Formats: sequence, C-alpha cells, structure tokens
Amino acid sequence: MKVGLFVPCYIDAFYPRVGIATLELLERLGQQVDYPLEQTCCGQPMANSGCNSDAAAAEALFVRNFERFDAIVMPSGSCAHHVRDHFDAIPQTDAVRHVRAHTYELVEFLHDVLKVRDFPWAEFPHTVGLHNSCGTLRALRTASMSELGEPPFSKPMDLLSGVRGIRFATPARPDECCGFGGTFSVAEEAVSARMGLDKVRDHHNAGAEYIVSADSSCIMHQQGCAERAGIPLRFIHIAEILNGARE
Repeated sequence: MKVGLFVPCYIDAFYPRVGIATLELLERLGQQVDYPLEQTCCGQPMANSGCNSDAAAAEALFVRNFERFDAIVMPSGSCAHHVRDHFDAIPQTDAVRHVRAHTYELVEFLHDVLKVRDFPWAEFPHTVGLHNSCGTLRALRTASMSELGEPPFSKPMDLLSGVRGIRFATPARPDECCGFGGTFSVAEEAVSARMGLDKVRDHHNAGAEYIVSADSSCIMHQQGCAERAGIPLRFIHIAEILNGARE
C-alpha cells in the first residue's frame, strides 16, 4: 500500500517527534510511506472559525499533494475529521472525493486497515490515562460514547493493550471534553481553561502518570493546564508509545 503521511501544522511546529514516530511506526509495519514536502495545513483552522471559503487554497494544495496515494494517514483526529467530513471549500472533483474517502487517523488506520494488535518492540512501564478527543470519539468513532449507552469499545485501548508493561488509569469521566476545541479555547478561554483543569485533575486523581492521546492539540492544552496548576502529569502521543518510547 502506498501511504502518504500528513503531519499537521501544529505538530510540525510544536511536536515534531510525533510526526517522526508516526513515520517510523508505519515503516516498522511494512508500509511504503512518502512525505510530500510541499504540504502545509489541511484548512481546518479557517473552517473552524467560520471562514470556510478561506480554507480553499489549503484544501486544494492538500489534494494536489495526496491524490496519488492509496491511503493518507495523519496523527490527528481533528484533521482527519476535517478532511473526511468538512472538506467542501473546493469543488468536489474525483480527486477530492478520492482524498476524502482514503484519509485515516493513525489509530483507525492501524486498527481497521492494517489490523495490528501486537507491538513486540514496544514497552511502556507506566500508568496512563487515555484521552479521546471529541473528534476521534464523536466524529471518527474510535471509541464508544457514554452518552449513547452503547456497548463499550476502544480502538486506541486495543492498540495500547499490545504494549508490554503498560497500566491503565480510569478517570471518573473518561470521555468528557478537555476544553481545547480549536478556536473555542481562544474565544472562551476561561471556560476552556477550567475544563482542561478538571480533565487533568480527573486523570491525576485516578493515578495516571501520563495522559496519552491521538491528538497533540488536546495534549498541548492539557499540558498547559497541568503545568499552571502544578499537577505532576506527563503527556505523550499514542504514536510515540506504539513506536517504542519508554518515557
């Protein structure tokens, strides 16, 4: 399978190790991965701000970069959600439809397409609390939603269970929003900060040493909340654990 790797702009700027871990992990799993060097942003920030037409140039560039791949994989639930469900600032050509239909967030690509369950090189001897972003939970459906009362399932937990030594802490409200919400955290900063503080306290009270997530945007927000409040938590992207990080 010919895989195109998209590294979101905020990961490229603040968490480049997540992009590197994603590339290394996909190559460990035998995938032929290419990283188009002209990639920039998927257009999500503009669309989230209500300026959908301003996302057109970013979306068009994204399609030019990735239309040739069998699968487009990215370590970000929110970006995958934007491409799949809101990529409509440009005409819906065959190339655009192909890109939208073949875009995957990393966890769902590993779980649903490659069907990987074991990571023999990975060991993480720590207690982690899993944070599912709203995008992965309620749009991509990588885990069950408590408000639906449906049978529980969790694709990221299935993957993490294949890592030696890992232990799990269960917060009291495991699928509550952390308050990041893209531009919400700017427009409603007081509410956002309190939601983030509640989230990190919940994980800390449950005994977590680390919070792990498939979205670095949520990690970034929660890390800031934890540091400001003096809560001794560490933060890591799921790609880093699955790729063999020990801390």
